[in-house]
Amino acid sequence: MEAGTLMKKKQVAVIALGLWLTIISLSMLFAGRIDFALFFVLGFIGFLVIVELMEPYYVKPGYVVYIRVLMTIGIVLFVAIVAQKLLEIMGLEIVWA
Repeated sequence: MEAGTLMKKKQVAVIALGLWLTIISLSMLFAGRIDFALFFVLGFIGFLVIVELMEPYYVKPGYVVYIRVLMTIGIVLFVAIVAQKLLEIMGLEIVWA
């Protein structure tokens, strides 16, 4: 794979993620309901899809380690948001000491 092709893939990934986040933001703005948890969840799903489509199959570049760390942090935050929303639905609260 040429260096130019890889750079094009990275540029397409950045543009696609930016476009996805813009669509989410505008949709929330037009709906009149801005929810940062929903923004994070939808943005994280878009990030995961783009990473999965962009990642090379046969060669693992060094930056993949950093992407895996970001994915792990995102999954932990995703689980925390889902748990919080479930507790809200059930009418329970988390009491922080």
